[in-house]
Amino acid sequence: MFDERGLYLLVRKSGSKLWRLKYRFARREKLLALGQYPEITITQARNARDKALQQLRDGIDPSEAKQARKAQAIADALDSFEKVARAWHEVKAKALTERYSAAVLSRLERNVFGAIGSKPIRSITAPMVLEMIRRIEKRGAYDMAHRVRNHVSDVFVWAIASGLAETDPAAMIKKALHPTDPQLRPAMVRIVNSRKLLKDVESLSGTYWSTLLSSRLLALTAARPGVVRLAEMQEFEGLDGREPIWRIPAEKMKLTRAQKRDITWEFVIPLSRQAADVARAAISESAACRAKDGPSWLFPGVGGWQRPISDSTLSKLYRDAGFAGVHVPHGWRSTFSTIMNERAALEDQERDRAIIDLMLAHAQQGVEPIYNRALYLPRRRELAQIWADLLMQGAIEPHLLLPAHRPWRAKSGETGHDCGKHRPTARAARKKGTVA
Repeated sequence: MFDERGLYLLVRKSGSKLWRLKYRFARREKLLALGQYPEITITQARNARDKALQQLRDGIDPSEAKQARKAQAIADALDSFEKVARAWHEVKAKALTERYSAAVLSRLERNVFGAIGSKPIRSITAPMVLEMIRRIEKRGAYDMAHRVRNHVSDVFVWAIASGLAETDPAAMIKKALHPTDPQLRPAMVRIVNSRKLLKDVESLSGTYWSTLLSSRLLALTAARPGVVRLAEMQEFEGLDGREPIWRIPAEKMKLTRAQKRDITWEFVIPLSRQAADVARAAISESAACRAKDGPSWLFPGVGGWQRPISDSTLSKLYRDAGFAGVHVPHGWRSTFSTIMNERAALEDQERDRAIIDLMLAHAQQGVEPIYNRALYLPRRRELAQIWADLLMQGAIEPHLLLPAHRPWRAKSGETGHDCGKHRPTARAARKKGTVA
């Protein structure tokens, strides 16, 4: 329904009626929304039209002027850095995991809001941000200082895009920060030392079988420790066949919250023969003691079968074996990458470098996740077997790490399975003079 001078009433199928103004600006036809009828009467709509037409005569685009007014209204409501940061975080959190989202907000609350949180965001300068960061650096927390600066910069970038700020003072001070100390996770980088590490760890007296087998699977697959810890029996397929795999659900991978909900982001690890043997041995023990409707953890905890091993179990194992500051569980990823990349360089296998990166679950840029899942699978299996053959030279078979072959095996009928009951602690085992 047209009125005059570009004003008309748009009637939708739903029955709603909306005032619109059609006009031209910079040789382009544009539309301006003026509100809904009958909330906006025809007289009010005509007045709004006349005001917009006057703006056109003054060389102003009415649509841009309207957006500017909205931005100013938001800026007036979000009058402090803290309010803007919390609004940014609310939007950002939708794409982050719950744990990381909470960590980001906690860093802002502990390090930023007390210093500049109450200041109007447009009034914050680079020296103000730098002074705040210097307080963090004085604690020796250089890595935290860099993380906080990144978060503050992200807030300003969002604020600029939202019309709440004009500059990013946090970006200006980036090169003024104290450099971070490289925090490479300690790891073995020679195959001989890596073999000795496994042998020493697996010879440690009084160690629970699931701890030993999880350590070996971690070394063989170079998966993230958290993924190994939370492995479940049903994730392993074809263990008795020629192409065994470990299919890790997306929710367990290091991904954004949205990606974790997308099944196409699941990750497939082709297993070497030795890795399949470890999984098979662990399943034989876990399945024997698992309650009918209980959890299906591949590596149940020492205290009971309802939970997996704790996130500190393997770290403690390596410390107890004498490798504190020398090798950590996550270090197996560096060990695998270093040794296999050196081998690829010596054999002039440049393509293997990208495949090794993919084996570490580093997604290839520009490749859809569903293709990432099976990308170079035959070569990944070959490299996994080469790695296993290198690492496992001289190692005992994994079934020899089970309770039936250990001095603290459970007296549970004829099965010989250790179901976590009445097992001596490592200290008690040493007092009795038992050895692993």
